[in-house]
Amino acid sequence: MTAVPERRVRVRSRFRAGAWIRFAALVVLTVVLLAPLLSTFVRVLTPGERGGGVLAQLAGAFTYGPVLTWLGNSLMVTAATVVVTVLVSAPAGYVLSRGRGRGVSVFALVIFGLQSLPIILFLVPLFVLFALVGLVDNLLGLGIIYIGMGIAVATWTMAAAFDSIPVDLEEASWLDGCSVFGGYWRIVLPNALPGVLSAAIFTFLLAWNDYWIALVFILSNANYTMGIGLAASYGSPLLSLIGLVPPLVVFLVLHRFFSLGGVSGSLAGT
Repeated sequence: MTAVPERRVRVRSRFRAGAWIRFAALVVLTVVLLAPLLSTFVRVLTPGERGGGVLAQLAGAFTYGPVLTWLGNSLMVTAATVVVTVLVSAPAGYVLSRGRGRGVSVFALVIFGLQSLPIILFLVPLFVLFALVGLVDNLLGLGIIYIGMGIAVATWTMAAAFDSIPVDLEEASWLDGCSVFGGYWRIVLPNALPGVLSAAIFTFLLAWNDYWIALVFILSNANYTMGIGLAASYGSPLLSLIGLVPPLVVFLVLHRFFSLGGVSGSLAGT
């Protein structure tokens, strides 16, 4: 009679020991991942040679160059990249999710191929082509490259989100008088909002964190993005934290909308 309780105690103790081990591993992993950010905070809070602490560093950060111009350039290029990528990838992902036939298969293969190839293979041909049409040292040209990079991954992300939505919902909307586009706009897209936002956040981070592509195609100081500006400022810790603010703001604003998608409410009456 006492064997069963003893066995339960052993299982519980092993479970607790395993939980503590996993917790310790997560703590170590978190510290390792956050170590660069923590070191940046320490450098910001440590008074520099000029004295004055954080305020002096904040004033000094804007002496490296037109920081506000760099910040505006990054925001403009990134925002345009996100908007265009989402507008193009959403219907493309819907076609991959709902379409059938050889044309759709070829389209999916092309998207997969573009996603598989590294962008470094295209830098030299793109530079030569952009130089001929005046898009070198141009934020428009930089945005075109970012859009091309983001569309492939965003299309697959949205296709996966659309796959999770039953076709019955669209068919019910068609019976109610909606067109194919109407069913997509009123039924599919709102329920796929988490996937759309995931693609938007990924595209934002892709464009905002880029350094090498901007370094190749942007030549003048007035067109620098935050990545190149940070390198030009010799890795200013405070400028690094300034560049960290927009991604944090975007995530804090959008993450609460991830719970708005889904089809549980839509299927309640089926």
